[in-house]
Amino acid sequence: GDSISSMLRPRGQEWFSISIDQDDRLDTSGKEWLEWASGVQKRAMYDKQSQFVRATKEGDHDFAAFGQCVISVEVDHSTTSLLYRCWHLRDVAWCERYNGSIGDIHRNWNPDVRTLVSIFGKEKLHRDVVKRLDKEPYGTVKCRHVVIPSDVYSGDQKYRTPYVSIYIDMENNHLISEVGSWSQIYCIPRWQTVSGSQYAYSPAAVAGLPDARLLQAMTLTLLEAGEMAVRPPLIATKEAIRGDVAVYAGGITWVDAQYDERLGEVLRPMMQDKSGLPFGMDISEEKKAMLQQAFYLNKLSLPPPEREMTAYETGQRIQEYIRNALPLFEPMENEYNGSLCEMTFDALMRVSAFGPADEFPESLQGENVRFKFESPLHQAIERQKGQKFLEAKGLLREAAELDPSSIATLDARKALRDALSGIGIDAKWMRSEDEVEAQAEKMAQQQEAQQALATAQQGAD
Repeated sequence: GDSISSMLRPRGQEWFSISIDQDDRLDTSGKEWLEWASGVQKRAMYDKQSQFVRATKEGDHDFAAFGQCVISVEVDHSTTSLLYRCWHLRDVAWCERYNGSIGDIHRNWNPDVRTLVSIFGKEKLHRDVVKRLDKEPYGTVKCRHVVIPSDVYSGDQKYRTPYVSIYIDMENNHLISEVGSWSQIYCIPRWQTVSGSQYAYSPAAVAGLPDARLLQAMTLTLLEAGEMAVRPPLIATKEAIRGDVAVYAGGITWVDAQYDERLGEVLRPMMQDKSGLPFGMDISEEKKAMLQQAFYLNKLSLPPPEREMTAYETGQRIQEYIRNALPLFEPMENEYNGSLCEMTFDALMRVSAFGPADEFPESLQGENVRFKFESPLHQAIERQKGQKFLEAKGLLREAAELDPSSIATLDARKALRDALSGIGIDAKWMRSEDEVEAQAEKMAQQQEAQQALATAQQGAD
């Protein structure tokens, strides 16, 4: 749970970036605007009042232990800033639609009277709740929040928004609020599901729970065995001991003075076989290693190389890391980080945090936004472009010895641009394609002029 945030949402780097579905249509101005918008969204998410870090930290541990979490993404009614909150899984229930996406969401909520009044006002609450404000402002009220798609909502009013948000006072059977919503409000990432159930589970917890219970039992046995090895059970002569046996440090056990020790020791330890202790420790370490594998702790980072490797060996090693880490990172990137970022972007767009839409660059007009994430898995995949570029360079060098014209097979400019983007070079560091073309023409003209000058100098000589 602690590793999810450090791997998928590292604070020290830009762990997400905004793009569009067909990013090959982007020009330099569009890329620069998207980088600027990514910075605006990150500052809004990490604002102190948004509680993004707290909500995701709680959600990460729910996701690791139970395979799912519930995080709401809203605009705070009092400060008009973003607000993230993680809700307990026992209070939330949901169902699936025909396409497998989450449909209706119900959340039990027990706020105090003062909170209800501050959010909705007295005029929207039941009169019995308003009466309790002066006498018991901290008394709780059983409420429920329901988010339902508007196309299946059977209320009297029709909504143009995709969803309807409903707050109900369950104690008084009173409708507090019913408004349209442009988002589903709740982000519910699910790790692994089974057919026929809308709820997920954690494969790490399922695989590790039997080993964890076995490790607890083994640890108890080893602790008892270690204690018996240090403080073994004693055998005492009944008639010779005058009082209690003092087995603590500095204790004195009194013996009858008339006892003849030639008949045997008055107090002696019971001899035991301790040869099984190392075997038990080995099994314990093996179970700990299995738990690390179950919770992907040995898959979170690329192991350091044991020796110098060729480019091909490095590429194969990265491919193996991707295959091992894919079951962990893939659902988190798409359903967890992706849903949070998309809901946040939509909320910021509705409050014009990115400025008027008609002032967006032309290459972004009418395009669907999507997010790219800088997780270790994504970095390994993207950085393969740079590795492929170096491999292609080596192949072209070998092919040029056989056929010099084969160099024209590769478009070096496009390949280099993709490789630079893959290793994380900012868009504002690179010239636009038109600028590169103009620079190439200028260099060609300079080269022609130098050749003409050299020819003229040769003729003069």
